[in-house]
Amino acid sequence: MLSEFLMVNVQPDNQSMTCIHTLTGHSDGVKSVLISPDGHLLVSGGEDGTIKLWKLQTGELVRSLTGHTYGVKGIAISPDAQTLVSGGGDGTVKLWSLPEGELVRTLIAGYSRLDSVWMPVAISPDGQTVASHSSTYSQTIKLWRLDSGELVSTLTGHTGSVKSFAISPDGLILASDGSDHTIRLWNLATEELMNILVGHTGGIFSIAISPDGQTLVSGGEDQMIKIWNLHTGKLVRTLSGHSYSVNAVAISPDGQWLASGGYDSLIKVRHLATGKRLRILTGHTGSVNSVVISPDSQLLASASADKTIKIWQLQK
Repeated sequence: MLSEFLMVNVQPDNQSMTCIHTLTGHSDGVKSVLISPDGHLLVSGGEDGTIKLWKLQTGELVRSLTGHTYGVKGIAISPDAQTLVSGGGDGTVKLWSLPEGELVRTLIAGYSRLDSVWMPVAISPDGQTVASHSSTYSQTIKLWRLDSGELVSTLTGHTGSVKSFAISPDGLILASDGSDHTIRLWNLATEELMNILVGHTGGIFSIAISPDGQTLVSGGEDQMIKIWNLHTGKLVRTLSGHSYSVNAVAISPDGQWLASGGYDSLIKVRHLATGKRLRILTGHTGSVNSVVISPDSQLLASASADKTIKIWQLQK
């Protein structure tokens, strides 16, 4: 059984998690990567300003989307897999029809490429709301209606730029993190600040929420991964292991795996419940900027500054 495997096989063993595809096509570093809800498509956003759609199982390039004039910093896919949202270094949020690859709408996020190192975006589980970072200088979060592109609200509170978002499976909590070393939890319905999680000693670069909505995981500049109780805000566990900043964290849809990607070019896979390290995946020659696990929890995809995307077989 999977749970038995995870509990007993806790020593690094790269042989059982192998790279099955290395995807090349971006002409600059790859900033973000996602897998469609049906598990068929892999979507990547690059510093070259393009979005690329790939077949997850074969690594075949399906199409490239162009429209951003600077790097694509963040991407999100709607639950029905019909809409792709991208945040770019050109200060725009773009909405695309995922099946056709056509641009539907462009939203102006409100800042220029001069302060657009990060441009996270997220879509609520009901597919109605898009969250985007507004500006490094204004340090705000903008909420948009996905169907109309209407600006609904602006959330204020962070004292530094926002690096990433996560939304709870029930759609009630929006989590945001940033260079101010905090994670802020917002009530997405009332737009009120619910809690501030403090514990990292540097900027926080990535957060993820478990499928059961109980756990939040964060990784950041201090090389630490922190595991929190989402509802109480209590710090449950701190994990170390990366030798430089933790740029990306992801939780598998079955709630078993925790994957992290670092500036040290490594990917580390752990058992979420215990924090025990299971595997170290090597092969990238640059910073790992994003990691994602397939809906069936069988594959992991990683995006790197080395201009490649790697697809790893986690289990058979």
